[in-house]
Amino acid sequence: MNDGPASDAAQVDPEDRQVDPEALKALAHPLRVELFDRLAMYGPATASSLAKGLGETSGATSYHLRQLARHGFIEEDAGRGTARERWWRIAKGGLQLSAEHLEGDAAAREAGDLVTRQWLDLRARHADAFVRRGLAELGTPWVEASMLSTAPATLTAEELEEVNRELLSTLTALVDRYRDREAPEGARPVMFQVNGFPLVDAPGQA
Repeated sequence: MNDGPASDAAQVDPEDRQVDPEALKALAHPLRVELFDRLAMYGPATASSLAKGLGETSGATSYHLRQLARHGFIEEDAGRGTARERWWRIAKGGLQLSAEHLEGDAAAREAGDLVTRQWLDLRARHADAFVRRGLAELGTPWVEASMLSTAPATLTAEELEEVNRELLSTLTALVDRYRDREAPEGARPVMFQVNGFPLVDAPGQA
């Protein structure tokens, strides 16, 4: 269920797509990453509604949506579309980005770095907005139901791979309970962030 780049270690869904270097280079545009993120977070939308939410022109969002569709990241939601305006949605399955597929391709590595950094920035912005405005705008029940936590550990690369795989598998199974249903009254989009990575600048480590 990944909606952003991840390693092969976390791959649990056979429908997940391994992003090839050419598609990755096409995604590596700030507005395209943000369009993909909004479709992943909030569901199908039109170019004009996305433009309004991002402060862009509908011409710009239309162009970049077509490029995302060309490379298989999104698809037209024909059931919602009209003759005047198309709706877009995330293509089925998650995305997987493997480091080994970027070896020997400097442009692909640069694109991968850009996409990953922007994804992390978007995730941080979502978390920051919740911390700053959640209580005032959403109320105590939503804040009490939320969690920001860490669980430090000292692991080998193989153990880290195993933990990340099990975390993603468990999170996917839990969230899948609530997919493909009519949202009940009072429901709103939520985000789960599960990060597992080594601390590069840890003191005392070679």
